[in-house]
Amino acid sequence: MTQVEKAKIKDVPQMHKLVNIFAERGEMLARSLSEIYENIRDYFVIRDGEQVIACAALHVSWSDLAEIKSVAVAEDSQGQGIGAQLVKACLDEARELGIPTVFCLTYKPAFFGKCGFAQVEKSELPHKVWGECYRCPKFPNCDEVAFVCRLEV
Repeated sequence: MTQVEKAKIKDVPQMHKLVNIFAERGEMLARSLSEIYENIRDYFVIRDGEQVIACAALHVSWSDLAEIKSVAVAEDSQGQGIGAQLVKACLDEARELGIPTVFCLTYKPAFFGKCGFAQVEKSELPHKVWGECYRCPKFPNCDEVAFVCRLEV
């Protein structure tokens, strides 16, 4: 089993590269280096030696709501449960913080369904979750699927 850790500053260039490989394919929203640095405390990583092979972020939106973002696993490390480990770490942190609802917007609905999330209509999410959508090239015609996980806190 691989170990989930909080990201460190030295991880940012590798995380940036990893996330943007998938963003270039239209599978997730691109992240700039500055955005990852500014939000480093949100991120978890899994490393193979010094190499970051996966990352995910839990971003707090409000007192009762957080978002899981930027779940990325290197292609040669997929299918081993690494993404699920990262999502679990995010959900565990949300519970520790006392946040009862975690959402995500994704192109991988089957993955988040396996992680305990339920699909919802995007219109059910509060408007405050759309803060970064204007940067997406698909805005305002978002084709991601919304998922929510309700936690016992």
